[in-house]
Amino acid sequence: MYHRSAVADEAEVISPKTDPAHPAHARPYRLRRIAQKPGTSRAPDPRDVVRFHTELRRLTTITACTDLFRSAIAPLGFDMFSCGEIDLRDRDRSVFTIIEWSDRWKHFHAKSGLIRNDPIIKALETRTEPFTWSDLRRDRSMARFGTRALDLAAKEGWTEGLVVPIPLLGNRMGLVSLAGNNSNPSKADIDYICLIAVLLAGRVRAMAPTQGFAQPPMGLTDREIFSLRLVAAGLPDAQIAERMGVSSSTAHEFVEKAKRRMNAKSRAEMVALAVAMGIIDV
Repeated sequence: MYHRSAVADEAEVISPKTDPAHPAHARPYRLRRIAQKPGTSRAPDPRDVVRFHTELRRLTTITACTDLFRSAIAPLGFDMFSCGEIDLRDRDRSVFTIIEWSDRWKHFHAKSGLIRNDPIIKALETRTEPFTWSDLRRDRSMARFGTRALDLAAKEGWTEGLVVPIPLLGNRMGLVSLAGNNSNPSKADIDYICLIAVLLAGRVRAMAPTQGFAQPPMGLTDREIFSLRLVAAGLPDAQIAERMGVSSSTAHEFVEKAKRRMNAKSRAEMVALAVAMGIIDV
């Protein structure tokens, strides 16, 4: 379920049932990968990447893009993933466009303490290249808690994960994180997933300002995001109120609440942060 933002107030969000470009109306996604002997590796087939990119460009909703990516990674042993951006300096300024974690994983994530001290997020402070959970286990500088958390995840059936960092400007880092039961992904599989993950992240980031996010960014409500968009368009409180159908004082309060949630000192800083985080487009 996506948290649909009010910035799409008059835009029709096309459902998988009505979207002719949705994977449900196309042939099932199949890799053209040729079987290879255990222990060998080869480069990803460019046709797979091109085909994924071609199909991705046809899609018009985040839901459809999510389904396409899921169908591409499932044969490779990964069944859960998320996509978004984090701020390495201020974790509250993280934004997720896709969160495809099972309820069992969410419960484990909270119960194990990962929600407070995630070794993957910690690793992004020093890593900019893709890495697996196995790479983290071999990292002697990782805290004991991180290793224990990954071992607990393996006992629950998630034996391997893949993290694809996407360096952005400043302290922001794009991220596609996967988990599954593939205990020994080949280099070719990892390279392929990394390529299509970057394509996915760029595509859904462009859609999010009008279609919404997997969870409300920084706790912003629909109305607060809508008021933020109007501020970015240069409208004063009176015109914001008119567009929102509320009083000037109420419109002002929507804007001020958004500014407080984003820890911004001014409206200009609030808009700059929202654009940098992909919450709105201008």
